[in-house]
Amino acid sequence: MLVVSCNQNDFEYDIHSLVKAFYPAEEVKVFLEHDYGNEGISSSPHLPDINIYFNEDRVLLLLYADGETSVLGADMDEAASRIERKNCLKQLIYAALAQHTGRELPWGALTGIRPVKLAAGRLDAGHTADDVIRHMQETYFCGENKAALATDIALRERSILKDLDYKDTYSLYISIPFCQTRCLYCSFTSYPLSKYQPRLGEYLEALFQEIDMCAQLYPHSAPSSIYIGGGTPTSLAETELARLLNKIKTSFDLGGVHEYSVEAGRPDSINKEKLALLRSGGVGRISINPQTMNDVTLERIGRAHGAQDVVDAFWLARDAGFDNINMDIILGLPAEGPREVERTMAAVRELGPDSLSIHSLAIKRGAKMTEWVGEHGLDLLKNDEETMQIAADTAASLGMQPYYLYRQKNMAGNFENVGYARPGCYCLYNILTMGERQNIVALGAGAISKRIHADGDVERLANVKEVELYMAQMAEKAYVKST
Repeated sequence: MLVVSCNQNDFEYDIHSLVKAFYPAEEVKVFLEHDYGNEGISSSPHLPDINIYFNEDRVLLLLYADGETSVLGADMDEAASRIERKNCLKQLIYAALAQHTGRELPWGALTGIRPVKLAAGRLDAGHTADDVIRHMQETYFCGENKAALATDIALRERSILKDLDYKDTYSLYISIPFCQTRCLYCSFTSYPLSKYQPRLGEYLEALFQEIDMCAQLYPHSAPSSIYIGGGTPTSLAETELARLLNKIKTSFDLGGVHEYSVEAGRPDSINKEKLALLRSGGVGRISINPQTMNDVTLERIGRAHGAQDVVDAFWLARDAGFDNINMDIILGLPAEGPREVERTMAAVRELGPDSLSIHSLAIKRGAKMTEWVGEHGLDLLKNDEETMQIAADTAASLGMQPYYLYRQKNMAGNFENVGYARPGCYCLYNILTMGERQNIVALGAGAISKRIHADGDVERLANVKEVELYMAQMAEKAYVKST
């Protein structure tokens, strides 16, 4: 265990995230100094012990390691904002750990998940692209290539959205939280289809009730984009999928919808009939997600299909008329290195999708991967500049540009997730929700709505994750309404 003690109860999340980025394989605990002393907790012998002391105008960091003490301090203006004080602290931690470990992180001291939003904010305030890149390097110690990537994407997003009326509309997200199997890395709200098959009709009835409530709440507004995700929405049978698409069509004005997307992520959930239903229902963009094109890895991560199934599903979709197909790839999967990634990207190149979402594996607390790491360690989960570059080069060879980006905690290699697309095939929903630019109305179990206030604050409203509880809540609301 690596222990950090502080004399003030502040910035614990940021402290933990940054220290964890340097020590991804270790348990990191952040304590108040009082608790730390009482419990007699100390770092493991091979790890540093960190003490942080705040006062009104200064922060002091003491790092104890190998019998030696390093002391770093920084002055903080008493009138500084909370963000400025947080950045000052993170700069200090980063400097101490970079010096101690001899490592630099790709994104420096930046721990937030939306670096593009940060870059866009400064561009909107009138700063030049060079100013933004310099600010990210100086304030967060970002690598120049990462600062340039975030800024480039912010500029591209501005160009994509410039003629889109999105501020007075909303995006609609609908959750279908079922999958054939649960992948090793998955932390989304997703439940085994085999268990809930008998109750899918009941779930749809609850969802339809929430759709009716939404339509009543926004009688004079229409969605600008629709995204059906999960889970795997195409895990629904043809009759159920037809009911869902028809309900959306009859409940909302789709005349102003610029984009209608459906996650068809599991190739073993796709057939000609479902693809025809999606096309006739107005869906223009789908995702067919291999994650990897290596059969050994697919089996290891719990996917019930092989690489050839991905190829077959892709061509079925092309034959059905889909000209905007996305594919998700994950870098850092167990025992995958540059050779395996190159094999995957070569297969993707042959297919020629219209967009690629390149994810760096993130180890989430709610995923089975956490257990796997406990048994096998982190050594088999590798992601580095070489594998990231292989993916980026493949996207470029397909005529794609990076258009959205976000980060997560505990990402392999401390990298990022990047969406690449051919011009005209960008996913507007991804841009709007990741940039927190538009209200998101999210329906279904585990769905999270977002309201963007005039001052930029974001209000989140989450539906319950448990399918049974979600259905019970909808039934209760229906009963109250009828009495």
